[in-house]
Amino acid sequence: MRRPSDNLDIGFVKAFIPIAFFLLAISYGLAIHPLVFDGGMLPLEIIILMAICFTSYYLINLGYKWADIQQHIITKIGESIPVVLILLAIGVLIGSWIVAGTIPMLIYYGLSVIQPGWIYIFSFVICIIFSLLTGTSWGSAGTIGIVMIGISQVFGADMAITAGAVVGGSFFGDKLSPLSDTTNIASLASGVTLYQHIHSMLYTTGPAAIIAGVIYLYLSPSDDVTSTGADLAAIDTTLSDLASIFNFSWLLLLPMLVVIYGTVTKKSIFLTLLNSAWVAMLLALLYQDFSLLEVVTSLKSGFDTNMSDAVLTHDSPVLTILNRGGLYNLIEGVMTCLLVFTYIGLLDAIGAIEISIQALMKRLKKNYQLVVATLTATLLTNMTTSNQYATSFVIGTAFRNKYDELSVHKKVLSRSIEDAGTMMENLVPWTPSGIFMTSTLGVAAFDYAPYQFLSLINIVIAYGFALTGIAIFKSKPNATDLP
Repeated sequence: MRRPSDNLDIGFVKAFIPIAFFLLAISYGLAIHPLVFDGGMLPLEIIILMAICFTSYYLINLGYKWADIQQHIITKIGESIPVVLILLAIGVLIGSWIVAGTIPMLIYYGLSVIQPGWIYIFSFVICIIFSLLTGTSWGSAGTIGIVMIGISQVFGADMAITAGAVVGGSFFGDKLSPLSDTTNIASLASGVTLYQHIHSMLYTTGPAAIIAGVIYLYLSPSDDVTSTGADLAAIDTTLSDLASIFNFSWLLLLPMLVVIYGTVTKKSIFLTLLNSAWVAMLLALLYQDFSLLEVVTSLKSGFDTNMSDAVLTHDSPVLTILNRGGLYNLIEGVMTCLLVFTYIGLLDAIGAIEISIQALMKRLKKNYQLVVATLTATLLTNMTTSNQYATSFVIGTAFRNKYDELSVHKKVLSRSIEDAGTMMENLVPWTPSGIFMTSTLGVAAFDYAPYQFLSLINIVIAYGFALTGIAIFKSKPNATDLP
């Protein structure tokens, strides 16, 4: 789309002002106000709305017409629809898996098998396996991740650490699985083959995963129930209550198999999640003692243990574990997503991201500067656009020629895009991944971020390699990366 008022002279300073305002507003509202003034974090939605208002008036003052600006907003909101649909589908999926007994059954047997002292490392590893098989971080966290959160809750474990392990494990596969969309897009945008890209990523993500696993082992080293805060009585109560509400059968795993099949065969994520929900709904009617109205209500508003005739203890852990899900469960996430993409539309109208990157490119002369700049530009671009797909193509297109010029293999470019993009996006509360993880797991991004060791260690390794020259592969003159 042609930008409005293209004849206007928009230099780096003018282009960067709305980005600077957004970053300052976020920093004050989410960090300075709660930490320095002890006033608590300001609502993220209102901060973004302020940035939208500021940028709108700023563009009008520069000479842009509101009708043209609004068209860019509409275009960007249109691009957000797939994310919104997935958020809504995940809410339906969770409600259906609970009322069908799928999540309760997995929690039941998980409580019977998993030792409380190993909850963190188990959460990390099981999400790694599931995400590698499916190539989806959201699907992993929204299914098996929910189970691990429920088990952790009963064990009395630290929910922030468990959520950090779930998110880290889920994004390991999203970064390294050949089935992952972000993995394929990063390699395509950088001009390298998929397996060149994966080979390069192993150098940073492999060591990061090992170190993160060791830390989770250190944080949960004992099988002793008392050392983990677990209450044997609460565990027994939970097991008893789950068995009294639900009937279990191995057929209840069918909804999970639908998700795995749909992702492996590259079906629509939205339709795959809903298909899984319909299967779960049918199983709920066949196996559970709930009416059609109660089952459908679970898909709309979430499951409620009051639907069951079972007599539960007043403080039963089941109440907090199972009362969730439904179409409206992630509505706050949907609203935040729409606001973020509105702001992105404003940035796109002025070409702020592209102009800022072009100004940066002129200063890059050495290999370490190039890779550091790639990581930093990816991080800032993803934070301001909240779109890993767009970030991959913006950074890939902008930096490809510079990598050829300095004879650095472009698989370092593709790796850097994921190191600072895919891996860091889930730590930022206003990105789609941050919104999704917070809404789905029930733990704020700022709470689990310090314990999401995979991404934190990965980015340190990425910058360390850039500064030391480790794994900064050289390209051969006139070599062709893509067949």
